[in-house]
Amino acid sequence: MKKFAILAVLAALVVMIAVACGAPAAPPAAVQTAAPVVQTQIVEKVQTSAPVVQTEVVEKVVTAVPTAAAVEKVLRINLGSYPDIIDPQKSSFVNEIAHLKLIYEGLTKFNTKLETVPGAAEKWEYNDAATELTFTLRDGLKYSDGTPLNAKRFQYALMRNIDPHTAGEYAAITDEIKGAPEWRGADLATISEEDLAKLQADVAASIQALDKSGQPCKEGEEGYAQEDCNTLKLTFSKAAPYFHTIMGIWVAYPAKEENITEGGDNWWNSSKFQIGNGPYVLKTLEPFVRSRFEPSATYWSDQAKVPIEFSYIADSAVAFQAYKNNEFDIVGLAAEDLATIKADAELSKEAKIFPGSCTFAVMFHQLKEPFTDQKVREAFAEALNREGWVTDVLQGLGAPTLTWIPPGYPGYETSTKWGYDPDLAKKTLAESKYGSVDKLPEITATFSDTPRNRTRYDWLLGKWKDVLGVNIKSNPVDPTTFTALTKDINTAPQMFILGWCADYPDPQNWLSVYWKTGGFGERIGYSNPDFDKLVDEADSTVDPAKRADLYAQAQNLLIDGAPVAFMWNNVNAYLVKPWVTGVTTTPQDTDFPGSQDVETIDIDTSKLPQ
Repeated sequence: MKKFAILAVLAALVVMIAVACGAPAAPPAAVQTAAPVVQTQIVEKVQTSAPVVQTEVVEKVVTAVPTAAAVEKVLRINLGSYPDIIDPQKSSFVNEIAHLKLIYEGLTKFNTKLETVPGAAEKWEYNDAATELTFTLRDGLKYSDGTPLNAKRFQYALMRNIDPHTAGEYAAITDEIKGAPEWRGADLATISEEDLAKLQADVAASIQALDKSGQPCKEGEEGYAQEDCNTLKLTFSKAAPYFHTIMGIWVAYPAKEENITEGGDNWWNSSKFQIGNGPYVLKTLEPFVRSRFEPSATYWSDQAKVPIEFSYIADSAVAFQAYKNNEFDIVGLAAEDLATIKADAELSKEAKIFPGSCTFAVMFHQLKEPFTDQKVREAFAEALNREGWVTDVLQGLGAPTLTWIPPGYPGYETSTKWGYDPDLAKKTLAESKYGSVDKLPEITATFSDTPRNRTRYDWLLGKWKDVLGVNIKSNPVDPTTFTALTKDINTAPQMFILGWCADYPDPQNWLSVYWKTGGFGERIGYSNPDFDKLVDEADSTVDPAKRADLYAQAQNLLIDGAPVAFMWNNVNAYLVKPWVTGVTTTPQDTDFPGSQDVETIDIDTSKLPQ
């Protein structure tokens, strides 16, 4: 799942981002109290002797009978930043995906052990060479509006993800589909319509929606309504034995073509068009304020127990106070509040701290001076006191790291390269083409603006100044704007902190998806043909031991190039009210605890404050 974290996604996610908005109302009282009420009655009297109507006012006291008011069950979560986008084929950040996971479901999904299990598909099967994958969908699937859901809808989702007009954040993740890289990478400014149509047709032949007799399903509206269109067959250009897992993430979510067309570029910002097949229905969406999700009555599996409300308060101090006022049921636990929480008898019981799935790093834009010079990048990495950051800033809510894949995930290996060494950092900077700190160009650190993030960056920039003598300019920007800036190689800042959280537990997700040319790492100018060659071979290797070795070589090559300064691995840290029940946590709960099995979450109304 996962995604960028500005927690970030994933995140949470999560990497030092936040958003602005108002807090939701406190829970309603459980009982209406009895009290004397004065009622006024107006009585009209008609005198028959003359055509005159007289009005008499009569007052009487009525005692109200106590009645129990209905207590609404609703799970109120502060998500932090408002999403930059909520489009299945364009999203990549944790807060974006948090919404999509409620509204939609892929052909597969993940259980609380993070195993890939059936979702909208009841089964799947590879051929012996793992170059073909066939899904069989469940019978009778429906969208939340009651309309049928079939293989044709998932075909559209994949085609849209690959379509160069979509320019999706995760478009490259489906490149194993035969013809996908060529169509996705087409230069729309120069290619002829005829050549573009041929590339599209090649991909369409590799993503087939089939009926019960094995024939292609009908086209257009007829195809979307075809009841026996329940088979999706994918053909790959190389072995892709992990691809059933890819079909469980948001790129394969079946948003409706007609809704996207009618809604235009901002279709995703309206509950009218966000009609999905997931456990929840998006009922209302107030940008930057609040969204509300209701359990879907048409979901094929167990129905969710409670509505969910997301709020978007960026400032963790404000969110913490709202939580203490019982205005939220779940909020992220900020390091700045940890001491207060530990010292409080009640709050300490409500803290949920468990292993995470994210790695955070200082991103250096390698097409912007001075970070075009690897020696400068190495020097900044060697001058980065990760232990101090985790201890002083995060208050222990994390672990320092010098590598990319986090502990507990396949492919994790320790490293000692570019660790904290002030003397070596000064020496390394002197070996750069600049020779000394006074010859460096102006350096700016950009980050999501909240009061606490300003304090954090003051600490960080001060430490770099202590070691290297460099004055770094601080550039706080609006949280949602920060997210948008980091998504484009042309707007990505010179230097910033960002996190990556696991989408699924496989090295391919950490290395190929992020760092391969055309992936997310290219946003800071990273591209290494030798790295690409290693991950390409690993991606198509079926033998587990050989595959693991190739990914290990690729990760070592990544570390050697110092494209970023790996910084820390997160822990998931939240505050959860005692009346929230049925929460099963996983490392990938970068949005809120229990998000992998949201249908089991409930509210015990007997514990709600009266």
